[in-house]
Amino acid sequence: MILFVEYPKCSTCKKAKNWLDEKGISYQDRHIKEENPSADELRKWHEMSGYPIKKFVNTSGMLYREMQLKDKLGNMSDEEVYALLATDGMLVKRPILVGDDFVLTGFKEAEWSERLGK
Repeated sequence: MILFVEYPKCSTCKKAKNWLDEKGISYQDRHIKEENPSADELRKWHEMSGYPIKKFVNTSGMLYREMQLKDKLGNMSDEEVYALLATDGMLVKRPILVGDDFVLTGFKEAEWSERLGK
């Protein structure tokens, strides 16, 4: 089962969810604010994805700006970033799609199509 981690008010998440529904792809839905990813989940997803850690940070969010993370992230270890992101789901890039052997962050239709064979 694919895990779809989203913030329901996010327009990108809505587009991604509609795309999954249109393609008939089954998924388990998870509200990122109500059930924030843990540091352990973030570590696992990061390792599975092959992405740089910054791809898991919501760099366009208000909280990111308020906390002035642009200046701080470069000096943080991956473990410190996992711990920080685990404090608030609004700091985490969304949507996140987690399969058995892949993790995708953000919604790029071509990338999702290629990964899911749709």
